[in-house]
Amino acid sequence: MYVIRERFFAIGDDFDVLDEHGDKVYRVDGKVFSVRGKVVIEDPSGAEVASVHRQIVALRPTYEIRIGGEKAAEVRKKLFTPFREKFTIDVPGPDDLTMKGDLLDHEYEIELGGQEVAAVSKRWLTIRDTYAVQVAAGVDPLLIIGSVLALDLALDREKDKDEKKEKEQD
Repeated sequence: MYVIRERFFAIGDDFDVLDEHGDKVYRVDGKVFSVRGKVVIEDPSGAEVASVHRQIVALRPTYEIRIGGEKAAEVRKKLFTPFREKFTIDVPGPDDLTMKGDLLDHEYEIELGGQEVAAVSKRWLTIRDTYAVQVAAGVDPLLIIGSVLALDLALDREKDKDEKKEKEQD
């Protein structure tokens, strides 16, 4: 079990990733002025272990996850899925994952071959964005954490677009 919690006084999307004991296992540095929507995942010593960034040239929202400097996955949003968010987590080889969830409840599951390998819950009761992430044994937690961060970046981007449209209509 992991908890991804947005830092309270942070500029950009900065998060701490805690394990089930409440110990910080990763720090997520959201690059404030990054055009590409990039976050860097660092270990407790400050070394980069993974990153997530938006690909600019893509037909649909697409984010690349790099772990240890190597491309680990592309997270792509499905174009038309009414009332549900659905993403493909395209990993090298045949074992792609699917992340799907409810727009209103912000509950997501990540599946491999129809079997749930991770569950994600975004808590609305806190002032800061907080995700609880349960990862099955044998699944790379950095891949799942990176996928959750890609989801967060995509949802923030959609929210920003919606707010911009509302301002233009006023």
